[in-house]
Amino acid sequence: RHRHKEKWAATAPRIPSTRLALHHFDTSYSLHLGALWPSVRAGLLCEQKYGALLNNFAAADHVPEELELLYATDFISEALQKVQQWQRGAAAEMSPPLCSSISSKIKCYTFPRGDITRFRPARPDGLGLLDYYLMDAASLLPVLALDVQPDDFVLDLCAAPGGKTLALLQTGFCGHLAANDVSISRTKRLYQILHSYVPKEVRDTVSVTSYDGRDWDQVKRGTFHKVLVDVPCTTDRHSAMEEDNNIFHRRRTKERQMLPMLQLQLLMAGILAARPGGAVVYSTCSLSPLQNECVVERALDVARAQFNVSLHPEDLSHFRTLFQDTFSFFSECRLGELVLPHLTANFGPMYFCKLRR
Repeated sequence: RHRHKEKWAATAPRIPSTRLALHHFDTSYSLHLGALWPSVRAGLLCEQKYGALLNNFAAADHVPEELELLYATDFISEALQKVQQWQRGAAAEMSPPLCSSISSKIKCYTFPRGDITRFRPARPDGLGLLDYYLMDAASLLPVLALDVQPDDFVLDLCAAPGGKTLALLQTGFCGHLAANDVSISRTKRLYQILHSYVPKEVRDTVSVTSYDGRDWDQVKRGTFHKVLVDVPCTTDRHSAMEEDNNIFHRRRTKERQMLPMLQLQLLMAGILAARPGGAVVYSTCSLSPLQNECVVERALDVARAQFNVSLHPEDLSHFRTLFQDTFSFFSECRLGELVLPHLTANFGPMYFCKLRR
């Protein structure tokens, strides 16, 4: 009888990882976000909202009209129209920085605030290229912040599963794109996306690799005009909702505690991979200041002290002005910008910060 009880105790269900994640978030984010946390928490626990990134390589001229009939709008072109209205109006002196980092080549349709309509699955054109890619629309903000210019050499250091890589290619500006991810299985997913969305002549301008991103500066140092460092993080929405591959599982405690160090190492590799005058955008899908501003601040110190590299954090507050109709922003970031989940605009979380070498 005693042995039976021992065995029962040993195999009793553990506390779900999602509950551990929520307990951690309640403890830390209630302090960080204060009165905003209950509404952000509700957003994290509800169905995520998606945007449809149009595939400029597909023969899909009918898709914008189809989406507009459903009352979806391209949030990026809406922002550009807003800038043009300001230029014509009294706020003309504000407009140059507002326009500077917005690529009109990237088109992403979203449903209005409060509208939880789902997009239909993507469909292939005559050549088999899919017409759009469904993703968290907030994930496009780091790509827009990177502001890719014609013939730029671009590095996506942690590229899989490939949404941001695909968005970078939609600009049509990448002279060469290096898409890297340490995970070979996730790199396979990246290959699948490239084959489903991108014609061969464009795929040939992309080199896909599976290096440990922390070592990238030893491979090609100081060569890229633009570097995107979208680091592994606590993926707060996934951690609050999904048991599968949850970083709050008790066996992954050490891995989770080491995340800020890994993030710092990846950001440093990205900084050193950029050429002087180049730009680096750091991003996470976490609300944690320890993974967001703190990592950037530490990188600024390390770059200066150990590598004699001086970095200038760029002001991205105009993103809040431009995209406030689509996203809910946190207004108190020390560095960079943070999109907060919200029941009426349930994108994010997405943190992004831009550094200029």
